[in-house]
Amino acid sequence: MEREVRVRFAPSPTGPLHIGGVRTALYNYLFAKKMGGKMLLRIEDTDQTRFVPGAEQYIFDSLAWCGITLDESPVHGGPHAPYRQSERKPMYMDYALQLVNAGHAYYAFDTAEELEEMRERLKAAKVATPQYNAITRATMKNSLTLPEDEVKRRLESGDPYVIRLKVPRKEEVRLKDMIRGWVMVHSSAIDDKVLMKSDGMPTYHLANIVDDHLMEITHVIRGEEWLPSAPLHVLLYRYFGWEDTMPEFAHLPLLLKPDGNGKLSKRDGDKLGFPVFPLNWVDPVTGEKSSGYREAGYLPDGFVNFLAFLGWNPGTQQEIFSMEELIEAFSIERIGKSGTRFDIQKARWYNEQYLRAKPDAELAQYLLAALPEQGIDCSPERAEKIVGLMKERVTFPQDFWKEASYFFVAPTQYNEQVAAKKWSAAAAGAFEQFRNELASLPAFNADAVKALLLQILERNGLKIGQVMQALRIALTGVEAGPDLMAIIEIIGREETESRIDAALTKLAQYAA
Repeated sequence: MEREVRVRFAPSPTGPLHIGGVRTALYNYLFAKKMGGKMLLRIEDTDQTRFVPGAEQYIFDSLAWCGITLDESPVHGGPHAPYRQSERKPMYMDYALQLVNAGHAYYAFDTAEELEEMRERLKAAKVATPQYNAITRATMKNSLTLPEDEVKRRLESGDPYVIRLKVPRKEEVRLKDMIRGWVMVHSSAIDDKVLMKSDGMPTYHLANIVDDHLMEITHVIRGEEWLPSAPLHVLLYRYFGWEDTMPEFAHLPLLLKPDGNGKLSKRDGDKLGFPVFPLNWVDPVTGEKSSGYREAGYLPDGFVNFLAFLGWNPGTQQEIFSMEELIEAFSIERIGKSGTRFDIQKARWYNEQYLRAKPDAELAQYLLAALPEQGIDCSPERAEKIVGLMKERVTFPQDFWKEASYFFVAPTQYNEQVAAKKWSAAAAGAFEQFRNELASLPAFNADAVKALLLQILERNGLKIGQVMQALRIALTGVEAGPDLMAIIEIIGREETESRIDAALTKLAQYAA
């Protein structure tokens, strides 16, 4: 029988979750759901010195905002609990000792000073990458070089030690990556990694392998930065005797800076003015604030759609996908090998598409939420009309107030360039007639208003193109916007008359 697909997202709570980490979680989620499997969240907090308060909750909140639902986690529980590595600490030593007893690992008693001396010695000998490996281990203090009774004495007396993996000197380690094909590394390029630290906590390499095995993970989908560690992990699976159930690996391409030169970092976002985190983050130690996509006004479904395309494509022209459609279309085979440039303009485009697709009644809530701060009251029906007119002109929910404020507040300033070019005595005269005759309209709506305006312009020998921008700045203060007749219908007869009166007075200099 084929095993149930089980994937995991395993971040460390060392700070806010980077957008690259969110993409990794998303790809895991899409793959698991496509294959009818399960996704779990495991918190890899073995390095307690780097633990940051609030970071774990930030991870939960970020995934929830993106709509990535988990089957097992520290919050949801599950058959393989606990899901925090710090809570699984007691068992890792047993597995490390299993490797020691089988001859695949050893105790190392070297001090920090002795390790530094070794590195300096190798540098002096022109060794490009000084390593604790199959050659240098023979000159160091470990259970492979010290007499057995001394090793026993050191262990019993509580001397500090680490447990290192005994990497073979001459062996080719191979693994098949689902994205990159066969990857081959000679064991001489792999150092004897520490598996258990002197504080009794496991390193990532040991805990990761043990937990993936015990949690029955079938596919490890993670960032490209872990590819160099993959051969080491293959050795661990082999030495534990778990090769038959070793997960398949897929190493995702890097998210690159917009110019393509290097990995996208927080510094790049700060410099270029866009977030690199899903949610706002305040560093609990320094108080430094980092912006997030949620608070910047990005919609979660548009954000997820954008993220999915950073490294994957469906092989069709379709760009807008719901989460359900992404699950249906997703495949590991369509993930590229090379890094993907980050394009914030594309993120904005996705946000616009998702915003415009929402019902006007839902969009109206964004506008209505902003009005009390301005001391403005507005009916839901009127708000719906306004957002219906404005939604093609906004990128973020908060833009509705910014772009539509003239529906509620008469302009006090006008675009002077347009006024100088378009305002004239003829235009002013036509506007005055228009203002006076609005009262005669039996029905005040966009069609009736337009018919009246055209009638007055014809009477004065003017074309609509000659006066339309001037009338727009009189009523809104700005030179561009949605259909002006629809704006007039929404602001109403009295307000239209009042604004024309104000403009005739304030722009009189241009009518001379």
